[in-house]
Amino acid sequence: MDFQYIAYTGERKIIKGKVSASSEETALELLNYGGYKVLNLKEIVPFVNLEKLSLALTANINPHEIIMFSRQLALLVGSGTDVVSALELLEGQIANRTLRKITAEVVNDVRGGLKLSQALEKHPKAFSPLYCRTVAVSEETGNLEVSLRHMAGYIEKQATTVKKIKSAMIYPIIALVLAIAVVAILVVFVLPPFMGLYSSMGVELPAITRFLLAVVDFLTNYGLYILIGIAALIVVGFVYTKTPVGAYQWDKFKIKSPQFGRIIILSELSRCSRIMALMFRAGVSLPEIMTLVIKNAGNKVLARALTQVREDMLGGQGLSQPMSRNPIFPPLMVQMAGVGEGTGNLDSTMDTVADSYEMEADDRTSTFVALIQPAMTIFIGALVGFIALTLISTMYSIIGSVGG
Repeated sequence: MDFQYIAYTGERKIIKGKVSASSEETALELLNYGGYKVLNLKEIVPFVNLEKLSLALTANINPHEIIMFSRQLALLVGSGTDVVSALELLEGQIANRTLRKITAEVVNDVRGGLKLSQALEKHPKAFSPLYCRTVAVSEETGNLEVSLRHMAGYIEKQATTVKKIKSAMIYPIIALVLAIAVVAILVVFVLPPFMGLYSSMGVELPAITRFLLAVVDFLTNYGLYILIGIAALIVVGFVYTKTPVGAYQWDKFKIKSPQFGRIIILSELSRCSRIMALMFRAGVSLPEIMTLVIKNAGNKVLARALTQVREDMLGGQGLSQPMSRNPIFPPLMVQMAGVGEGTGNLDSTMDTVADSYEMEADDRTSTFVALIQPAMTIFIGALVGFIALTLISTMYSIIGSVGG
């Protein structure tokens, strides 16, 4: 950083100048060391801060960068390197500027006496509460390397699931956009000239053509108002879903929707099961595990169900029994939770549940996309065919009238 200063020398001469330093305290030390008595010191803030702008443009941290960070840190710690030295080695290898800056701050905090988990908690955009809690437990039990590897595996599985869902939805979204574009082109550019020609000839048009003319005329006159109304509804709906009641109702609607609802609930239950397995393996108590699971639940309906399970569990009813009373938890999850409680291997049983639900979610997603693709193709073909049939039938009607 650059600082502007006003100072006087030993000869009582006032001078002005600039000095570069990492902080204001460092700048003062440099000037005092040079024999200056500082009267005023302030940071020079440029109109466009290129460093901040660059950091803003690279602020997003990809999950794969956290995965690589965790695995490399686990490797260094496992080889006997202390945490500070390991972080310093990683800092020089990280490509993402934001993560590199965060790592430097974590190094300073750990040197200042904070635990690694406490230093990571100061950067929630990079390290989730689940991540920090796992590290905190591993610091107490002395298995930081193992916990970091498990955390990296968990993040990788979640990132893979999200990537699969996004990839699966690319074709339906493109098909929908193309369908809208085709309809817009036909309605705005193709139909009006034909309809004007047919109307000017004074012949009686077929019923299908009159219907299409009425639709085109309605869209021409009220299309803008319809778009404004749709936009207003979307904005109102978005604002409503940000309220507690609206968020709950929206999540309830999503899990009740055909086909897609089952995929959502399977993905959520898979993540919950994976967190349970991860935290149980790290040595976290079951009540605290449930608290973390609730915080990481992406669906409000499931979060409310898990909250009830936690309350019943604290009342002495265990884990599987409260689950069995709520239909949102499938029989497999309830049974495996009971087996895990009875054998003390909850981590293994929940991992099995997570694997099973991830596979089923992948299969259902593939099936869902396979159904959407032909449906969109049929819809576009039927729409274009309807308009083409309208134009052809009208042409035959005109030819018949002229021939008669």
